[in-house]
Amino acid sequence: MARSLMGGLIADGCAPKQLWVTDPNQDKLAGLQRDFSVHTTTANLDAAQHADVLVLAVKPQALKAVAHELAPLLQRRKPLVISIAAGIRTGALVAWLGGDLALVRAMPNTPALVRSGASALYANALVSEAQRSQAENILRAVGLALWLTDEAQMDAVTALSGSGPAYFFLVMEALEEAAMRLGLPRETAHLLTLETAFGAAKMALESSEGCGALRARVTSPGGTTEQALRVLQEGRIEALFETALRAAHARSAELATLLGGAA
Repeated sequence: MARSLMGGLIADGCAPKQLWVTDPNQDKLAGLQRDFSVHTTTANLDAAQHADVLVLAVKPQALKAVAHELAPLLQRRKPLVISIAAGIRTGALVAWLGGDLALVRAMPNTPALVRSGASALYANALVSEAQRSQAENILRAVGLALWLTDEAQMDAVTALSGSGPAYFFLVMEALEEAAMRLGLPRETAHLLTLETAFGAAKMALESSEGCGALRARVTSPGGTTEQALRVLQEGRIEALFETALRAAHARSAELATLLGGAA
């Protein structure tokens, strides 16, 4: 995800020399320096002392240790901190960082890798309007960025857009397999599935109508689409998706509690 953000920012006109990146793996750093010409270091403190905006693109399990290492420096410098570590609530992270820091929590998703991500952002009370704009511009470099007014909504975001790409991959996988059993060659089934999914999403994005209206428009009475949709609805596909999202929502809340322990 950090690599995606770097690529998006540079494509949007950010000078590579404005960016510092850290990683314990020297080979990864060499690749990033080669591909993006950014500053690289294995030392978090070296990068943080240059940063007006600090993006914590760290595995949730490692974030507490990283935060404790950075805390004394960040308390002196007071940069904007953006966390894209899944499941760590702002209260826990601010406590790990020593308190009283402007913090934005973001939940991007994997299509950020192709600059088509969907990110939700939540700002704590110390984030200024200028800092909100900075955070939004960073996440918009890889796709859509929307603000939440309640951090509790982040669990629903995780269930919908955070985990959502996997749901669509599963649906596409199922469609491909069913089409092959109907006699289509694998490559044909694959390409038709992908283009159909892309086209449907593009239509929904560009239309002023909701998905229900678009579905009704392409469902001719007595036609093939109506028959297929009848089978899906008799199988209670809507209830199944709601159950799935509720399970992801509950797990997101559980992980946030487990990961965000005492400072």
